[in-house]
Amino acid sequence: MPTPVQDFQRNDRFVRLLLSISAILAMAVSLDRSSASAQTAKPNIVFILADDLGWSDTTLFETTKFYKTPNIERLAARGMTFTHAYSSSPLCSPTRASILTGLSPARTGITSPTCHLPQVVLQAESTAAGAANMMATIPSSVTRLDPKYYTLAEMLSDNGYATGHFGKWHLGPEPYSPLQHGFDVDIPHWPGPGPAGSYVAPWKYQDFDPQTPDEHIEDRMALEAVAFMEAHRNEPFFLNYWMFSVHAPFDAKAALIEKYRKNIDPNDPQRSPTYAAMVESMDDAVGSLLDTLDRLQIADNTMIVFASDNGGNMYNEVDGTSATSNAPLKGGKATMYEGGVRGPAIVTLPGIVDAGTRSDEVIQSSDFYPTILELLSIAPQGDQSFDGISIAPALRGDTLQRGAIFTFFPHSPGIPDWLPPAVSVHQDDWKLIRIFHGGENGKHRFKLFDLNNDIGESNDLSASQPQRVAAMDSLIEAFLTDTQAALPLPNPNFDPSKYDPDKEGKAALKGGADAPPRTPPRKATKPVAGWQAEGNCTVSVNDGSLVFSSDGGDPHAVYSLDKPVPPGKRTLQFTMTSNSTGNGQVFWHEQGIKPPFIADRSVSFDVTHDGKPQTYSVPFTTSHPILAVRMDPSRGPGTLTITDLCLIAEDGTVLKTWQF
Repeated sequence: MPTPVQDFQRNDRFVRLLLSISAILAMAVSLDRSSASAQTAKPNIVFILADDLGWSDTTLFETTKFYKTPNIERLAARGMTFTHAYSSSPLCSPTRASILTGLSPARTGITSPTCHLPQVVLQAESTAAGAANMMATIPSSVTRLDPKYYTLAEMLSDNGYATGHFGKWHLGPEPYSPLQHGFDVDIPHWPGPGPAGSYVAPWKYQDFDPQTPDEHIEDRMALEAVAFMEAHRNEPFFLNYWMFSVHAPFDAKAALIEKYRKNIDPNDPQRSPTYAAMVESMDDAVGSLLDTLDRLQIADNTMIVFASDNGGNMYNEVDGTSATSNAPLKGGKATMYEGGVRGPAIVTLPGIVDAGTRSDEVIQSSDFYPTILELLSIAPQGDQSFDGISIAPALRGDTLQRGAIFTFFPHSPGIPDWLPPAVSVHQDDWKLIRIFHGGENGKHRFKLFDLNNDIGESNDLSASQPQRVAAMDSLIEAFLTDTQAALPLPNPNFDPSKYDPDKEGKAALKGGADAPPRTPPRKATKPVAGWQAEGNCTVSVNDGSLVFSSDGGDPHAVYSLDKPVPPGKRTLQFTMTSNSTGNGQVFWHEQGIKPPFIADRSVSFDVTHDGKPQTYSVPFTTSHPILAVRMDPSRGPGTLTITDLCLIAEDGTVLKTWQF
């Protein structure tokens, strides 16, 4: 029979055993809860958007031997690379708006990159007439991302995410900046189309100084993005890192330029050492973000999207050659061909996206918003719809059920491989381009390509496959009707004698090796009636009119005012007769602001070049007294006659009248 001491010891062991079991159970419950919490924690979102990065500008597709992108390859090893990823436009601002809204540029009306210009336009409109050498008119573009759109940043912010925007915006200055579209942070709060001045310090950003004399802006943006992730490591965050790279102006770290200069192959169309150095700095920034996610141990709970806003730049001259080449694709930035809209894209999300995979599914930039919502199990607002679709099935390795994607580009910049205003549809392996009113008797003209067998779009099959053209064009028509797009119209001013179809798609590089010999700069001339001619033009006075005679090359003239004109809402009004080409532009020089004339302080206006007098009113607003005005009446050669020129205040008071 046990003694009292033995009973106590036995009971004590039993109690300790119970306590141990309880502790183990409690620990197991705690671990289960922690595991469940980790599994249900909202994933962070890191969206990296490169600027003007072409399909062949990375080492993802074995299309370059010159550029080096090890960190982009490192990112691809963590997720899925898309071989058929398209921007919603061949230019930047329309694509950026599509990412934040999930809508096509045809619906938002942002179809050109004019969001940095002073004029606020919130509704796109068709125009009734155009230049005599254009078969179709060019609609006006919206110049600001309207706050009426419920952006991806606003959606994530309302669902508990810290939101930060870093780098390029180009969707409008205050009150249309990232801070008005759902972002808590916006650095460097810059509305311009590219870096302010240069990539390497000194910069021209307001209230954003370099930390070292030669700091690179992409290095700095990566540092700011890293600080944001560190500050929000314990809560879900949306990091919107829209790179300045690799957009113009073309400059880079001097040591990197020299590194690539030693490895140039003169037979390689990619042979700009400056551009190669810019690609490397862009890739370094991607590496900085990946390193930080790993160091903070949050990479496994972070979705990363990497994409480009449009194709690579093939029309600017850098180092005596084009900036880059998108071969084997045709064309590049600002063209309707594959090189203008097809680019690299990678998506990572551990647990959903298998590492190191590839997909040939067709995706577009407007798809990212609905995709993120599905992956986060967030429902759209009741009245919210998208032009894009969720690509979550593709991320899980399945096929997408989509009919087609569309690219609406009703503009016609005169660059290599340009087309008149157009819209395209991709359906399966086929691509149809509709050229608005580019055929006989104002009918549309078409180009049809089998991309599976003709990735370079060299064989137009539209004439041999009229039924396919008709079927695909019906998709285009339904799309344009649904989006209520502002369309190009038949141009009543079109003069067939001023249009050479053989010159369609042919243009020289801007200052490039393929450009015609440059005209020697004119010697400085004396002002005429106070107007100093610049560019390839002269000014004269004839019968009470100011006459511009231009042989092309951006003609313009500057008038320095006798005394400053007070700031405020002003209008430059005049009557002009022209047989030139291109749009016009008015600049103004504000007191205490340098440089005197830049695009951010200008307003563009459409010009009718029919040889008849037309009256123009160009409104603009200044914050400081006006010291001078600059008139760019056209873009091409010709003669322009100006009369009745005056500067008017908002209340109708005439502030300045020019007598010729």
